[in-house]
Amino acid sequence: MTRLLALPLIAGLVIACATTPEPKPPPPAAPDAGTAKAPIALPQSRKDSVVETINGVQVSDPFRWLENAQSQEVKDWVKAEDEYSRRVLRSLPGRKELDKRVAELLYVEQSAPPMKRGGRLFYMKQLPEKEKAMLFMKDANGAESVVLDPNKWSRDGSVALGTWVPSWDGQWVVFQYKANNSDEALLRVAKAEGGGWTTVKIDGGKYATPSWSADNSGFYYEWVPPVSPEVTVTDRPGFTEIRYHKLGVETPDEVVHPKLGDPTIFLNQRLSADGKYLFVFRNRGWSANDVSVKRLDKDKDFKVLVQGQDATYQVDEFNDQLYILTDEGATHRRIFKTPANKLDRKAWKLVVPEDKEATIENMDVVGGELALSYLVKAHSELRFSSLDGKKQRTVALPGLGVASEPQGLPNDDEAYFSFSTLITPREVFKMSVKTLQTETWAKTNVPIDASVYDVEQVFYPSRDGTQISMFIVHRKDIKKDGSSPAYLWGYGGFNVPVLPKFSPIDYPWLEAGGVLAMPQLRGGGEFGKAWHDAGRGLNKQNVFDDFIGAAEYLVKEKYTQPSRLAIVGGSNGGLLVGAVMTQRPDLFGAVVCRVPLLDMVRYTMFGSGKTWIGEYGDPSKPEDFKVLYGYSPYHHVDPAKKYPPVLMLSSDQDDRVDPLHARKFVAELQSNAPPGQAAQAALLRIETNAGHGGADLLKKTVDVQADMYAWLFQKLGIQPPAKAQAAPKK
Repeated sequence: MTRLLALPLIAGLVIACATTPEPKPPPPAAPDAGTAKAPIALPQSRKDSVVETINGVQVSDPFRWLENAQSQEVKDWVKAEDEYSRRVLRSLPGRKELDKRVAELLYVEQSAPPMKRGGRLFYMKQLPEKEKAMLFMKDANGAESVVLDPNKWSRDGSVALGTWVPSWDGQWVVFQYKANNSDEALLRVAKAEGGGWTTVKIDGGKYATPSWSADNSGFYYEWVPPVSPEVTVTDRPGFTEIRYHKLGVETPDEVVHPKLGDPTIFLNQRLSADGKYLFVFRNRGWSANDVSVKRLDKDKDFKVLVQGQDATYQVDEFNDQLYILTDEGATHRRIFKTPANKLDRKAWKLVVPEDKEATIENMDVVGGELALSYLVKAHSELRFSSLDGKKQRTVALPGLGVASEPQGLPNDDEAYFSFSTLITPREVFKMSVKTLQTETWAKTNVPIDASVYDVEQVFYPSRDGTQISMFIVHRKDIKKDGSSPAYLWGYGGFNVPVLPKFSPIDYPWLEAGGVLAMPQLRGGGEFGKAWHDAGRGLNKQNVFDDFIGAAEYLVKEKYTQPSRLAIVGGSNGGLLVGAVMTQRPDLFGAVVCRVPLLDMVRYTMFGSGKTWIGEYGDPSKPEDFKVLYGYSPYHHVDPAKKYPPVLMLSSDQDDRVDPLHARKFVAELQSNAPPGQAAQAALLRIETNAGHGGADLLKKTVDVQADMYAWLFQKLGIQPPAKAQAAPKK
């Protein structure tokens, strides 16, 4: 149930823009580890006596040797763990039937909302016969063509399309070309008509979200140098620069803003739609940022708009007026307006006040108005406000669900957005800003029968009495006698909202009579800044308490019982399930943990760890260390306790959260299991040629979801399907 993520050239050196066909794919890679002959037993994990004193505390780390992924011993261990796990998973009852059902749900046609540029529409679309979604273009006459087809980029499907941005005239597309669907990326440029690629290759595009100049002659982007003795993996974000690439120019790209030298700060840029103003954002974690602005045709240097505040700021510009969305002094956010030549805080004028019952999630100028995406009790509401804030209108949405922010141009009445609910597939709407009238532009048809399910939103108390929202999906004829299996999914961090949107792969679980529950934990972005702050740093335990409270509510209200309750989480959500299973092992029957953080004592030493200090805290500081070590899952596996079984899902090319977290935690669980029960304690499944978000091939998604469901069905005593249960097409 996923709710989740070429040879380099010399840094910045690019060459001219003659178009060429898309590159031919390389020879196929070696077979997936799961196809090899599996060993008959799990490997024995060497347990060392590694103990160090940190902030006066003796910290044991017996599996530190598993941090070194280049070690042959570690490679052999990983291979054996993965092969054994895949052998077990593929032999489970109902595995083939689940594979078929998940495939039926995923291999369907679906489109994302289009982006309009130069009279053309650009959008991602998944075709039922393809493994990857493709970038399409529709011209003013309605003729559709493929611009980028990542299905052709590698024979093994390991190369992915990342961020893409069309030029304002709709003639060019700059995009991320990503090996193994990892964060690391090259920036490439393609001609929109015909899809021919230019010879442009810009390395260091890991954090790039390009912005085209108004004359379409080039783009601004974030650039990082390659890893070297001077630029370590963990310090690399601090070397980010803002650069400008001009099409057809072979000289090194211009550095528009220098590096900051601080790996805890993300440096990002955004160019206004009219091309006049370049904004630079210095993001201090996910709770505060500084903003500078430069008028490109007049200013020599950047000017400070705001800095040093414990608040976030999003800025848009229209007709030389700046519109500033901020949670400064308003946990649910409000919007100010100021002339672009009057940046002083005293000049800001409030145009959209804070709504105490709703949080503004996003703001853009569309059709001459402010397009505002609100969250009201953790579901979407779209409003349009006049630029002076005196008039506000609400878009009629087809239910309580999740709407994407409207895609449109500042001076164009046409806009597009998508909408779905937990049981209703995504539909893309075209709308008029002037009238707010909508019409269906694209619809997703999934072989399900949603009519037999109900969605509830409940509120329950956490440990400190705070009321927590949770969405629950179940059959209408459910018997609340504690007999139903339940699937509890959470995240709780980085100001990311967990919202009631549709996921087709929920249905094998629901069709088996399962209950699906999604709480809106503190640390998320559902209820504004105060909600996020209450679940980060020194307050992180609140997130775990909220999740435990969700489990206790499901048991108390007799939706399920502990032996039939599974918890699932990925990334920060992987930390979540790792922490709560070590704190309350009695409360859960099974745990699925994906690409997680689990060693919170050493997390800053690997991957992008230093960029998360603003979210978790700094383990080198005594006060932060006390909290981090206090919940660090790897350090709280107790041999005297019985833990629920764990299925660990990791990726071999994850360059965001280092897979060492998964390896060390699994080794610790297996080593503490009773003799002969290591496999029952934990299995480690590793996706090959995949990054933090897994692989972007549908067949690999089908494979991992079928493995996960078969494992959960066995652990929770769910009868596996005798055959695929596709609902009749309507």
